[in-house]
Amino acid sequence: MSLKDHIDFLGQLRKMHSLNGLAWGEAAHDSRLAETTAFGANPGDLRMFSFVPEGITQKLPLVVVLHGCTQNAAGYEIGAGWCTLAQRYGFALLLPEQTRANNPNTCFNWFAPDDIRRDSGEVGSIRQMVDHMARSHHIDRARIFVTGLSAGGAMAAAMLATYPDVFAGGAVIAGLPYGVALNVRQALKEMRHASARTGHQLGDLVRGATAHKGPWPKLAVWHGDADRTVDPANADALVRQWLDLHGLPEAPMSQNKIDGYPHRVWWNSSGEPVVESYTITGMAHGTPLGAGAGDERYGVAGAYLLDVGISSSYHIAQFFGLTGRVYQTRSPEKTAVARAATDGHRSGATDTPHRKSQQRSNKAGASDEAPDSKRGLDVGAVITRALTAAGLMK
Repeated sequence: MSLKDHIDFLGQLRKMHSLNGLAWGEAAHDSRLAETTAFGANPGDLRMFSFVPEGITQKLPLVVVLHGCTQNAAGYEIGAGWCTLAQRYGFALLLPEQTRANNPNTCFNWFAPDDIRRDSGEVGSIRQMVDHMARSHHIDRARIFVTGLSAGGAMAAAMLATYPDVFAGGAVIAGLPYGVALNVRQALKEMRHASARTGHQLGDLVRGATAHKGPWPKLAVWHGDADRTVDPANADALVRQWLDLHGLPEAPMSQNKIDGYPHRVWWNSSGEPVVESYTITGMAHGTPLGAGAGDERYGVAGAYLLDVGISSSYHIAQFFGLTGRVYQTRSPEKTAVARAATDGHRSGATDTPHRKSQQRSNKAGASDEAPDSKRGLDVGAVITRALTAAGLMK
């Protein structure tokens, strides 16, 4: 099918939707997530799931986690390990979920004007969920953050742009800058070839979203340089967009390697890191998984949840300033067994975690991922194979 055929097909859908190169799968279920059905007018018709750790009495930070296409809230949480992190370090989670009625591929509509305008559509629904969490739980409104993968990453950028007064920071994984696409055709174009806008032009897209004059949320950007679904040049564009908002130069103030991967940092006049980027060399489209502090592993590898030896979830939580105090310690073996058993047949999951993946997105948005080499013994892979052999996973 040609690109033109895709665009024509997308145009016939009830609501415009993005194409993220993910495959349909069965829904995942996680008993640790609670659904809330009455949280507001819900202009974007989204579902609300959340997790609040037990036994913590002080104000809780809140992290909003947005899944990618064909995923759901529980499946992405399991894969990325966010509940384990939240319980360990003491913060609450909000996990909005897209519906097939809104988008046949369950992509957040990161490019639809009605869904990325303040107090409208999907961003409006997510904002209402945040308010409900703050009213219902002991949430620290000064420490509310948002992160997401792919379409969820692009929607995370939209939340930062439309509610810079609500969010202290965000992290975008394999996503796109805010405002670069306002219809399906532009979305497909930007996903394949990021446009060459200047940092100031990109910054103007955010400045035009609200009357906010600053200060601006901080941002972490993660992207694999072998991504064939979302052009890695979008990561550089995102960095330039937020450097312009913060009034910072494009040259990084610090460059190093974290777990072997290039890491760049920019900080403000107070010495606080406000923009950072990770380039995951050799990685295709997905969320990087690996170990955090003390070799604690987070998440379960599968399709678009890629075991590359670095935990993006942990480092994002660290960038948000949430990993200073440990509230509960769980062994990686027990965590992996519990998560794998709960997950069962996860949406779009593969049987074998892999360190690096090469991905070929065909014109229908499907892709193949091939396992490659891994660092050392992968406990999650061993457990997954054992559960599969026992008939507990497919």
